[in-house]
Amino acid sequence: MSDLYDKIYEVVRQIPAGRATSYGAIAKFVGSPRGSRMVGWAMNQSHASEAYVPAHRVVNRLGMLSGKYHFPGENLMQELLENEGIVVIDDQIQDFDKIFWDPMKELDWDSI
Repeated sequence: MSDLYDKIYEVVRQIPAGRATSYGAIAKFVGSPRGSRMVGWAMNQSHASEAYVPAHRVVNRLGMLSGKYHFPGENLMQELLENEGIVVIDDQIQDFDKIFWDPMKELDWDSI
C-alpha cells in the first residue's frame, strides 16, 4: 500500500496553489478509477509523509471539503485554500469547475 500512497502523494504535490482536484480524479490517474476512498485514506495519512503533501487541495467530486475533519483545528483546510485565493462557502469550493485541476490532462507519469 505504501508504494501506491507514494504515487498518490506525488500527484498531489503537483497540484498548483489556487487549484484543487478530487479524490476520484487522482484515483483514475494512478490507475484505480474506483479508488476514491483509497485516495481519501492516503490523504488522512499524508501528515506522516516525510515530504509535504498539500492534502487541502483534494476534495470530493462536488468541491466539498469532505476531509476537513482530518485537519487540526476547526477550519484549517478552508483557511489553507482561502490563503491560495480559493473561495469556500459552507464547506464548498465556489466555481469548482474553474478551480478543478485534472491530473489526466495536466500530467503524465514521465513528468513526475
